[in-house]
Amino acid sequence: MAPRPDVSEERRAQILDAATSVFSRLGFHRARMDDVARESGLAKGTLYLYYRSKDALIRALLERIFAWGRRDLEASLTSEGSAGERIVGLSRRMSKEVERLSVLLPVWFEFYAVAARNEAVKRFVRRYFEEYREALEAVVREGIERGEFREVDAGDVAVTIISLFEGVTLLWAFDPEAVPAGEQMEASVRLLIEGLIRERP
Repeated sequence: MAPRPDVSEERRAQILDAATSVFSRLGFHRARMDDVARESGLAKGTLYLYYRSKDALIRALLERIFAWGRRDLEASLTSEGSAGERIVGLSRRMSKEVERLSVLLPVWFEFYAVAARNEAVKRFVRRYFEEYREALEAVVREGIERGEFREVDAGDVAVTIISLFEGVTLLWAFDPEAVPAGEQMEASVRLLIEGLIRERP
């Protein structure tokens, strides 16, 4: 008799997809595990085999979204090109992900609200922000050391880039016609990079 295939990862993805839909529609507070089970098409008992509580489900969804962010960050910042080109490349990847995953925006904004009152979520978001900042800092320092950028505080630049991404995403969510994420993220980062470039004698 052939062994049964392991479908655990497939099941987890199915549940997280359903949770994304439910949380986007109802918010974290109103959504119930019953709603996620119904959306996923799985029995409630099966849902609890993978995620014991709504908080566990929220943490898993947070980890999933941030894993996508880490993937884009690593792919962009380890690619070929100057420091400026790699940072601009990151802005392109970020804008494509924001547009592709627009259904997640209500969930993303909800994480900020939860982080304000939940210490565990706050620590998770802070750790992700620190990783992101450190990776960007390293690329900016490389640009300074190679003479591409002026002598600036690499940490300040990293925080400014992250703030641009977050700010454009927020404005795009409210008014996508006035602030098209794809164009605006790249334009904002290019303006910043122009200010960093060392003047040639």
